[in-house]
Amino acid sequence: MTRPRAPLLPAWLRRLTGSRPESTDEVGQARELIRAIDAGGIPLNPMRVNAIARALGLEVSGKARVEDTIARIRSALERI
Repeated sequence: MTRPRAPLLPAWLRRLTGSRPESTDEVGQARELIRAIDAGGIPLNPMRVNAIARALGLEVSGKARVEDTIARIRSALERI
């Protein structure tokens, strides 16, 4: 007896949420952030950038500039 397959998400829901699932691991999120920035994106949420940096083990001040934090994330990814 076969198990019924889970239904696929409707097309309209995939468009709302994006076609790719978000990466759940810290390194994957950091790589996605850097990839988006390199493609011309601008990080709109500094708290998210700081959270990704902290997940990588970096100490981040709430007063740190986003550009500095992104540079530190790049450096951390090069070491990994």
